[in-house]
Amino acid sequence: MTRRALCPSAPRLLEDYAQQFDGLFGKLSQRRCFREYLQGSLLPRERSKTLAGLAGTEPVLGAQAPPAQRLQWFLSESSWDAEAVNARRLAPLCADPATRPHARGVLIIDETGDRKDGT
Repeated sequence: MTRRALCPSAPRLLEDYAQQFDGLFGKLSQRRCFREYLQGSLLPRERSKTLAGLAGTEPVLGAQAPPAQRLQWFLSESSWDAEAVNARRLAPLCADPATRPHARGVLIIDETGDRKDGT
């Protein structure tokens, strides 16, 4: 049986979270990019909504840089199952009485920070 290659770790709490998804990514590059994506999503950056911003590169020239290209490939071309990742992400939220849907409503986490219209 071959040993699975170890992925470079993310910061500790993020690594604990990311490891829950490792079984859904068959390749080291996918596990690495998933961690980079999570980190980029959570870091306080001006352009965290763009691919270059997630990768921590400059807007125009940085989009062609290897970190941005890796994330681009991971998000658009990689063979991982987005529905399985989403199900794994939602499972602990739905299992916790404080965050699962109930008769009075549901917790919605909006990571975009964009203003919303309506209630």
